[in-house]
Amino acid sequence: MTKVLVDTTVWIDALNGHDTQQTLLLKQLIDDDVPVVLCPVIVQEILQGIRADKDFIIVKDSLSGFELLDIDALEAAYGAAALYRNARKHGITIRKSNDCLIAFYAIFCNTLLLHNDEDFNKIAQYSTLKILTPTL
Repeated sequence: MTKVLVDTTVWIDALNGHDTQQTLLLKQLIDDDVPVVLCPVIVQEILQGIRADKDFIIVKDSLSGFELLDIDALEAAYGAAALYRNARKHGITIRKSNDCLIAFYAIFCNTLLLHNDEDFNKIAQYSTLKILTPTL
């Protein structure tokens, strides 16, 4: 079964109780036992935005229940830089370099990416990144 890497944008909306197409799909994936995975940068981005210590511990414990994609940090850095540079060659500037890192994890680990950030669609135009798009 194909794994789905879920970007920070979707997790933050879900944690804040926002029902979007992406958060509803995330809930469905979890309910259907589809392998939802994380990578270290997504865990960092989620946790750094949590204000209350109690909530930090709860969310950290909850996230530990998901598989964590693990690749060599230097290989990930090289891959993310290549994605960024390739987009620039096509006249596209990716706003957050972490998005290139997340995209590289998805590509390298052959997962789909569920997101709510237009930069990933831009990266996908010029790479092998596979996006999971909610259907209406």
